[in-house]
Amino acid sequence: MNIKSLIRSKFCNQNIGTLFFNKLIILVSLTLAACSSLVKENDRDPRAVNGFINKMVVTHHFNQDDLYQLLAAIEIKSDIIKKISKPAESLPWYKYRQIFISDARIEGGVKFWQENASALASVQQQTGIPAQIIVAIIGVETMYGQKMGSYRVFEALGTLAFAYPPRSQFFTSELESFLLLCRDERINPIEPLGSYAGAMGAPQFMPSSYRAYAVDYDGDGHRDIWHNSGDEIASVANYFKEHGWQAGQEIAMPVLAKGEKYKKVLSEGLKPDLRIDELDLVNLKTLRSLPLNTKVKLLSFEMEVSEQGNREELWVGLENFYVITRYNHSPLYAMAVYQLSLAILNKKGEFP
Repeated sequence: MNIKSLIRSKFCNQNIGTLFFNKLIILVSLTLAACSSLVKENDRDPRAVNGFINKMVVTHHFNQDDLYQLLAAIEIKSDIIKKISKPAESLPWYKYRQIFISDARIEGGVKFWQENASALASVQQQTGIPAQIIVAIIGVETMYGQKMGSYRVFEALGTLAFAYPPRSQFFTSELESFLLLCRDERINPIEPLGSYAGAMGAPQFMPSSYRAYAVDYDGDGHRDIWHNSGDEIASVANYFKEHGWQAGQEIAMPVLAKGEKYKKVLSEGLKPDLRIDELDLVNLKTLRSLPLNTKVKLLSFEMEVSEQGNREELWVGLENFYVITRYNHSPLYAMAVYQLSLAILNKKGEFP
């Protein structure tokens, strides 16, 4: 029996608890140490490591010595740090859009919808989250589960927690959540694979989101966002429901501008902050009428350079657009999800 089988066997045959997880950590550390070099002290912040271990021991009752062994086996991945330093969201809209609004993602979305029609219909009815939005999220994140990432989640989170100071606080918290969910959900911590940022499964939940929002749709006792499409669909919907999705309401719409007066109301942030009547004051018109008490966010998206210079598309995002940005805090991401969802819905309408 190899070490992974041994870990799985021990895991399945013992009650969940700190004692079991501590033993599991020892086995995991031996496995990782056998297949990767130990971290050099100058590759990571030893104070951050010690602080993390102390917190896990005091707050969550992990064994100190076992955690030292486990964390010592993390190999700092330089390619992870390079990737997180240059995310796709740094691209201009016209390039970013090409990544996600493609024939492959549209057709893949129709296929995913057809294969999971029952779960999508049921979840939409229960939560009010449109099926096309759920499908588009999974499409943007992982091409409908085809590209869930090849990094060990534990190692990705460890790299960013202890060797990437700009966001070490966030990823240290996510590493904490990951170890807790492994203990609570009976997950072998060396097995989950994910993105370079430690996002997991078809919907690419971070560990804290998994613990807070993942759903056991079919009642089998597991919240499986890697292999169970029903759990994946319900988990995405639950995330949006808990973040305030307004069922049946608009998401975004393009606006027309006369002159450049509108530029004075372009601002940072994503939360809707303008009333509809304020758009009139800067010569902006929405293509469809909205209630006067509607709050919107004016957004500018960079298009390709033309002979006349840079061009831009102007949109207003409503409250549901803001909710999409809670999944990924980028207007480019939210717009890609929205436009992909419409393309999938339109394409699906072509099939009987």
